[in-house]
Amino acid sequence: MASSTSFPAPRSRSRKPAGKVADWFRQVLSKTSKKLSDSAESTSSDVSQPRSKDNPPPLGLSSAVSPNSPSTHVGASSSSSSGSSGRWSKDYDVCVCHSEEDLVAAQELVSYLEGSAASLRCFLQLRDSTPGGAIVSELCHALSSSHCRVLLITPGFLQDPWCKYQMLQALSEAPGAEGRTIPLMSGLTRAAYPAELRFMYFVDGRGPDGGFHQVKEAVMRYLQTIS
Repeated sequence: MASSTSFPAPRSRSRKPAGKVADWFRQVLSKTSKKLSDSAESTSSDVSQPRSKDNPPPLGLSSAVSPNSPSTHVGASSSSSSGSSGRWSKDYDVCVCHSEEDLVAAQELVSYLEGSAASLRCFLQLRDSTPGGAIVSELCHALSSSHCRVLLITPGFLQDPWCKYQMLQALSEAPGAEGRTIPLMSGLTRAAYPAELRFMYFVDGRGPDGGFHQVKEAVMRYLQTIS
């Protein structure tokens, strides 16, 4: 009698809720995994793109014209490199270093060089220096921007500290460059020739043209060596 009145197992009632819970849990897992995979893909693409050397940057207004830019720059650089060789690689052919009291003689020398057939480009301190520029900066810029340096050595030159500074600066920039520094001595004896220049010949300014012709020929000889 007791065996006929047995109750159904409790698992028969819990099958349906367990199935719903399992389905819901699977749906949550699938949605979560999809979101995680999408975010992982977007994150990996964002992170990997800057590190990749093969991926170009996104095109914008400026980069849209970039394919034509290299040819333009190459042409400009090639033309500038070809035009900046030899004599035209510097702004001036000659930098005339002189004392303030020898300004007239320096102007005469510059007029002679610029008026020659070669039309030499000369730097004259009071004429070509930048107004408001520092003296040291202007002197150094003039020397570095000129192929040759003419030192107008006079009694005033030897007494001017700026002239001595220019002389030493010119020698320090090109100590072994023959023909770049051209001493033009005027109004001095050979004994007064600066000791710093004893290893190079000077132009004697006691001639009829003040040594201007020799200075021009010396400059032209140097320019021919770099052409």
